[in-house]
Amino acid sequence: MNTIGTRFRQFYGSHPLHLLVVLFSFALAIYTVGVVGPAALWNSAAWWQSILVWFLGAVIAHDLLLFPLYALADRTLTAGSAAVNSRRKTSPPHISPLNYVRIPALATAVLLLLFFPGIIEQGSETFVEATGFTQEPYLRRFLVLTAVIFAVSALAYAVRLALHDHRRPAQAGPEPVVRAGDRPSDAGPRG
Repeated sequence: MNTIGTRFRQFYGSHPLHLLVVLFSFALAIYTVGVVGPAALWNSAAWWQSILVWFLGAVIAHDLLLFPLYALADRTLTAGSAAVNSRRKTSPPHISPLNYVRIPALATAVLLLLFFPGIIEQGSETFVEATGFTQEPYLRRFLVLTAVIFAVSALAYAVRLALHDHRRPAQAGPEPVVRAGDRPSDAGPRG
């Protein structure tokens, strides 16, 4: 019945809403460049400080370096989990540990991205002049926060495993339907 939608999915490869969102994103980007102006995206005094250069660098760094690395890490984690589950002699619980590693790893990566200048003490003189503090605690705090995030995730996984019933209930068939004539008391004369 929905031949237009089916044809569109076969031609485009996704739902029409996906195309609308992509077109809206391009329109928003073009509008932003139009309002800000192309001159604001390029710093002719120091080309490496230009917004355009950093944007293109981020796209290249993510697509060519980071995405393959974390895809490889995820595949390794998935393969390792499958190998561990296949070596168990008892049936493994049906609770995958993968998300209990993925989510803290993602949170740690975001924290590293946010606090990286403080961790490597970039601009330490300016930071001291502006705040009166040093950047020395950033690395320690990042490591403690990372340990806490992974510990909470491990605790959540342990609680989930503890609450999981390792015993499989016996597969009982459906209750037989008993009709009035099938009861033993109704089968015939009592002896």
